Amino acid sequence: MVSYKAPLEDIRFWLYEVFDYEGRVASLPGYEEASRDLIDAVLEEGAKFCENELLPLNQPGDKEGCHFENGVVRTPQGFKEAYEAYCQSGWTALSCDPRYGGQGLPKTLEFLMMELICSTNMAFGMYPGLSHGAYNALQLWGSEELKARYQPKLVEGTWSGTMCLTEPHCGTDLGLIRTKAEPKGEGKYAITGQKIFISAGEHDLTENILHLVLAKLPDAPSGTRGISLFLVPKFLVKEDGSLGARNGVSCGSIEDKMGIKASSTCVMNFDEAEGYLVGEPHGGMKAMFTMMNAARLGVGIQGLGLGETAYQSAVAYALDRRQGRSLSGPKEPEAKADPIIVHPDVRKNLLTVKALNEGCRALAIWTGMEIDRAEKHPDEGERQKADDFVQLMTPIIKSFMTDHGFDAAVRGQQVFGGHGYIKEWGMEQLVRDARITQIYEGANGIQALDLVGRKLGYGMGRYLRRFFHPVQAFLEENQSDPALAEYVLPLAKAFGRLQQVTAWIAQQGLKDPEEAGAASADYLRLFALVTLAYIWARTAKLALSRLEEDETGFYKAKLATARFYMTRVLPEASALFQQIMAGKKPLMELEAASF
Repeated sequence: MVSYKAPLEDIRFWLYEVFDYEGRVASLPGYEEASRDLIDAVLEEGAKFCENELLPLNQPGDKEGCHFENGVVRTPQGFKEAYEAYCQSGWTALSCDPRYGGQGLPKTLEFLMMELICSTNMAFGMYPGLSHGAYNALQLWGSEELKARYQPKLVEGTWSGTMCLTEPHCGTDLGLIRTKAEPKGEGKYAITGQKIFISAGEHDLTENILHLVLAKLPDAPSGTRGISLFLVPKFLVKEDGSLGARNGVSCGSIEDKMGIKASSTCVMNFDEAEGYLVGEPHGGMKAMFTMMNAARLGVGIQGLGLGETAYQSAVAYALDRRQGRSLSGPKEPEAKADPIIVHPDVRKNLLTVKALNEGCRALAIWTGMEIDRAEKHPDEGERQKADDFVQLMTPIIKSFMTDHGFDAAVRGQQVFGGHGYIKEWGMEQLVRDARITQIYEGANGIQALDLVGRKLGYGMGRYLRRFFHPVQAFLEENQSDPALAEYVLPLAKAFGRLQQVTAWIAQQGLKDPEEAGAASADYLRLFALVTLAYIWARTAKLALSRLEEDETGFYKAKLATARFYMTRVLPEASALFQQIMAGKKPLMELEAASF
C-alpha cells in the first residue's frame, strides 16, 4: 500500500503565512466564523477521515472495480459504508448554502479537503465531486422551485448528481449533440438521447441521481447557441418531496477503464425521460460552464492529490530501500548499502515532485481564496479582479497540475524501480489513475487553446493584468535585494520571456489562428512555470525572514526547495520560449499523408 499523511503543516504555511487567509478570506462578510481555529479543526478531522476511512479502500476498490448487472451498478465493498459516514460527518455540505442545509464555509476549505480526498481515494471522490458540481450549477442557474426541491438532498448527500455532455459522436464539439428535448407543458420536457463517459451516472451510494443533461429544443439554432440544460432525475420526485416512479433514464453499460476503476463511468440512455429546464432556453452552455469550470479546477486538484501520494510513498521507499553506495563515499558504513535517497537521480526525481507539489498546492490555495473573494467581497471592483484571476488560472490549473500529477506518479514509480511496476505496492495504480486527469473535463490541449484563444486577449488583456501586475510589482520591490538575487533574477528572466511570447502570440494570432494554436500548449506550460516561480520567490523572501526562529528546519527546507525550483525546474522556460518562437511551420508543413 502507498504511504500518505495529510500535509497539514504545509497547507497551514501557504494558507496563513504566504496568502494571509485570515486577512483576505476570514474577514469577508459571511465568513466571520470561519476562523483559523475552525479551519484547522476541520482539516484535522478531514485528514483523519481520509487517512482512516478512504485510503484503506483505495487499492481494494481498484482491484474489485464496479459491478454492472441488469442495469444496476454496485460499487466496491466498503464504498457505500464510507459514503454514508462521509455524509453523516457533513463533508457534502461543507461550502454549501445554509438555506439548503449547508455549512457556508469558504470554498478555499473545499479545495483543501478535495486534495486530501484525491490523495487517499480519487475514485471515491468522483461521486461527491460530481454532486457538488451539480449543486453549483443549480445554485446559479436553477429556478427557486428547482433549488427548493433538489438542493437540500444534494447538500446532505442523500441524492447525487452528474453532468451529461458527451455523446458517442461528439466530445469537445458539443454543438454536434443530438439529444433532444420535447416540451410537454407545465414546465416539463421529454429528453431523448444517449450520453457516454458519464462519471457516477449509476451507482448504489444514493437514493436518487440528478442528471444535468445538455439537449436541444425543437426550435434550437445550430451549434452551441442551440444547447439547453435540463435536470433529469433517476426517480421522479413527488410534491411532498418523496421519491416516485422510475424516470426514463437507464444505464446501458459501464466502461472497463485504465484507472479509477471504483468510479462508475456509464453509458446513459434517456428515453423520453422527464426533465426540467435549468436556466434559459438555448442558454445551456453558459450554465454548464459553471459545472465545467468548477470541475476543471477540481481535476487539477486531483493531479495534485495523486502527486502528493506518489511523493510521500517514494520518499518512504527511498529512505528504506538500500542499494549501492553514495558516489561520495558510504553514508552508513556499518550497513551493507546506503539508502537510495543518497543517489543524485533519485533525489532529482523526489525534489522535482516536491517543488511542483508544493507550488501547485500554493496556487490552488491562492485560487480558492480568490473564488471566495469573488463571491463575498463587498466591493464590486475587488470581486471582479478576483474573478478575473480565477478565469485566467482555470485552464492553467487543470492542464499543468494534471500533467504534473501524471509525471509525479511516473517519477515516484521510477524511484521504486521494479517494485513500482508491481500492483501490491500501489504505485502503478497512481500512474493509471492519474492518466485520465489529463483527458477528461476538456483535454489539456483544449485548456491551452482556451488560454490563448479566450483568456489571453479578453478585455484587451484584462485577465493577464491580474497576474502580470503583481509579478512586476514584486520584481521592482525586490530586485535590488542581494539576499533574494538567486530567486528574483531567474523569475525576472522567465517573466520577461513570458511577456515577450504573450505579445508575439497576440500579434501572430490575429493574422493566423494556427500560430496561436501551435504555441498554445507550450505557452500554457511556460505561464504555469512562471506562476510557480513567482510563488517560490515570494516564499523565499518570507522564509529568509523566519530563519532565526526556524527550530525545525521548515523554512530552511523551503529555501532549499525554492533554490532547486529556480535552478533545476524553471530553466525549462528557456526551451519553451524557443519552441513557441519557432512558429507553426515545424508543426504544420508536413502533409497529412506523410504521417
